[in-house]
Amino acid sequence: MSNKPGMNRRNFLKNSAIGVGAGMLGSSPWLLGQQSPASAPQPTPTPESPLKIKEFRTLGRTGFKVSDISSGFVKDPVVLERLLDAGVNYIDSAESYNNETVVGDVIKKRDRKSLFITTKMELKEGEDISKEACLKRARKSLENLKTDYIDCLMMHGVEKSAMVKSEGFHAAMQLLKNEGRLRFVGISNHGSNWFVDPVETMEKVLTAAALDGRFDVMLLAYNFINEDNGDKVLKLCKEKNIGTTLMKTNPIGNIPVLKERIAKAKADNQEVPEYYPPMITRLEEKAKKAAEFIKQYKLEDYPRMRQAAIRFVLSNPNVNTVCCSFKNFDDIESFITLSGTRLEDMDKEKLSAYKEGCSALYCRHACGLCEPACPHHVPVNSIMRFNHYYEAQGKEKYAMKHYAKLPAAKADLCANCSGHCEKACPYGVPVQGLLYMAHRTLSLA
Repeated sequence: MSNKPGMNRRNFLKNSAIGVGAGMLGSSPWLLGQQSPASAPQPTPTPESPLKIKEFRTLGRTGFKVSDISSGFVKDPVVLERLLDAGVNYIDSAESYNNETVVGDVIKKRDRKSLFITTKMELKEGEDISKEACLKRARKSLENLKTDYIDCLMMHGVEKSAMVKSEGFHAAMQLLKNEGRLRFVGISNHGSNWFVDPVETMEKVLTAAALDGRFDVMLLAYNFINEDNGDKVLKLCKEKNIGTTLMKTNPIGNIPVLKERIAKAKADNQEVPEYYPPMITRLEEKAKKAAEFIKQYKLEDYPRMRQAAIRFVLSNPNVNTVCCSFKNFDDIESFITLSGTRLEDMDKEKLSAYKEGCSALYCRHACGLCEPACPHHVPVNSIMRFNHYYEAQGKEKYAMKHYAKLPAAKADLCANCSGHCEKACPYGVPVQGLLYMAHRTLSLA
C-alpha cells in the first residue's frame, strides 16, 4: 500500500475513530443496514472521531443520499475500507480503471443497500456497441464487482452528442433494469478526444444527454478556474433533476515542479528543433510570473489552496458529490475533513488571486477550444488529461499506457510547430510548451 511520509498506518489509526475498534466502525445505523440511506440520519462528528462524512446530498432523481465527498479512483482495498468506515457511500469505478475487482472485494463485506456503486463503459466509433456487446460488458462488470446489481452504469468519456443516442447501449441498459441488475444510467465527459472530426464541447455533449431524458446521473469536470461551461451543465441538471458528480476539481498546479522540468528539458536537448527554444522560453516566462505572483500574494500553502478548491465546488448547491482520488491515508484525512464545509471569505480571495495570476498555466479540462487550429490534429485535451493523471493522481502507468495507445498524432510534433494552439487559446495558456512537457513525461523521453 502506498503511503506518504508523515502519515503511516499506525498514526492514522491512532488519530481517527477508525482505529478504535470494530464496534465504532458501525456507529452509523445506515451502515449496519438498519435504515435506508435516503432516510438515515447524517452521522454526527465528535472530537474523538473527526474523520466522518458530515453531509449527504440527494443525487438527483435517484433519491439516494450520497456523501458529499465520494470515492473516485481507488485501487488500495485498505484505503477503500477506511473510506467506507468514514461514511463515504458513493464509489466510482470503470472498466478502464481496472479497479472493479478491488471494489467488489470490499463491498461484499458491507450492507449493499447502503452503498451507491457506479461503473462505466466507453463506447467508441468503429467498435461493436450493439445491445449484445454492451450486455456482455455490463455482465462482466457485475461479475467483477461481485454484486447482484449496479446502481449506475455510465456511458464513459462521451465525445460526441450523437453517441448519446446509441440505441444498442440503451436497449442493454433497459434489459438490465428489467432484470433488476441495474438501477440508473449515467454519462461522463472529459471533453474532446479530437482526432479528425470537429470538436464538441463538454457543454454540448452533456446538454444533449440532459435533453435526451434517459440519463439519471452525470460526471463532469468543474473547478474554480474552469467554471463557465460546468455551471451551465449543473444548472440544467438541476432543472432536469439529474444527479451531478464532479471530477477534476483541483486545478492547483505545482509551479516548482514545472520549473524543474523546464530546466531539465533545456539541459537535455543540445540539438533542438527551431521552435523549441522560444517555446520553452514562453513557458518559462509564464511559470516565473506565476511563481512571483504566488509569493507576492502568499499562495505557497498548496494543501490549503487544494482544500479551498474543493470547498469551492462543495459550495455550489447544484453539486451532489465530489469524486476524489484516494491513494493513501493522507488523502483520506485531507479530503474527508472537507465534508460539510463551505468556502470561507479568506479562501475566496486566495482563489481569486490564484485565478488571476496563475490560470495561464492551467490547460482547462474538457475545453478543447484550441484543437481545431492544430494542423496535425493533436488531441490536446486528451494529452493534458493523461498528464493530469500522471502528475496529480499518481496514475503513472495508466496515463502512459493511454498516451501510447492514442490513435492520433502525439505531442512530439509540437516541438516542430509554430504554436497554432497557443495562438488559438483564449486564456493565454502556453499550450505548445505544456504539450511538449507532457510528451516528455508520458513517453519518458
